[in-house]
Amino acid sequence: MFKILLMDKRFLLLLFVINFFGTIYGYWWYKSQLEVTPAKFLIFVPDSPTASLFFTMVLLLFLINKSSPYIEALAFVTLFKYGIWAVVMNLLTLAVNGELSLAGYMLIASHGGMAIQAVLYSPFYKIKLKHLTVAGIWTLHNDVIDYVFNMMPHYGDLNTYMDNIGYFTFWLSIASILLVYFLNVRKVDSIEKF
Repeated sequence: MFKILLMDKRFLLLLFVINFFGTIYGYWWYKSQLEVTPAKFLIFVPDSPTASLFFTMVLLLFLINKSSPYIEALAFVTLFKYGIWAVVMNLLTLAVNGELSLAGYMLIASHGGMAIQAVLYSPFYKIKLKHLTVAGIWTLHNDVIDYVFNMMPHYGDLNTYMDNIGYFTFWLSIASILLVYFLNVRKVDSIEKF
């Protein structure tokens, strides 16, 4: 019953609209950082909106009864990773500052929703190891751009913890890749053996 709801065209369209406008807002949120970002890094800086863009593309493909396992892998890994990452960063901001803006609470809710969407739609993905490999390379490369070339999102008072945040982010990437492997790749591979 729940799976039927998730793939209902009206529900998919609603999620598509929400994610579409959320993606636009996400790129707008990065506007000031993008203005000072060297051109060669631009594609790698807006992490969360790019993740939701991948998922918006997945939803559009579902609406027209198509799929793209490469986009699904990119969406699943990055949506889960950056969803969890933003929740943790905002909670850390709350812990460090003792308060959080209304926008911070909105980011917790919206990014928590991103991670939940990624997992809820996992039964519908057709991700194989080659698709996950591309998504894994993209995600880990993005970590290098963020924490080696200092292109990570700016979180004010958290800048003093950047080394720790970079370490956490790397392992969150690994955990996200492993989650996709166990929920999709291993399942798809075992089905194909029969």
